[in-house]
Amino acid sequence: MSGFGGIKVLIVEDEGFVALLIENMLQDLGCEIVASVAGLKEASTVAAAEEIDLAVLDINLGGERSFPVAEVLRERGVPFLFSTGYGSAGLPAEFSGCQVLGKPFSAKALEEALRRALGCHPDPTA
Repeated sequence: MSGFGGIKVLIVEDEGFVALLIENMLQDLGCEIVASVAGLKEASTVAAAEEIDLAVLDINLGGERSFPVAEVLRERGVPFLFSTGYGSAGLPAEFSGCQVLGKPFSAKALEEALRRALGCHPDPTA
């Protein structure tokens, strides 16, 4: 049991196949996908309006950065993590302490990153 049942997640990812993989991994953990969006404008709208417990943000969205979405989530008190192939070096100073999940990643790595982002204790049965 992963302990993520009912967690409402926003996925912001511009690569359709990657978004689908993340959706499947999250659903396997018991999460509910609130929305899976590919563009900055739609992501910002969803982040500002929907009931979300956590967000997974790809940093590069077709040449635009997802940092404005992260700022909206931060203002709302919604935890988030960045998903990127570039590592934490690409983060601006205001997001330097945020969770970064390097692509490609496994379901286990995603689960661990979710636990850290949500402030959960490690699963003693894992």
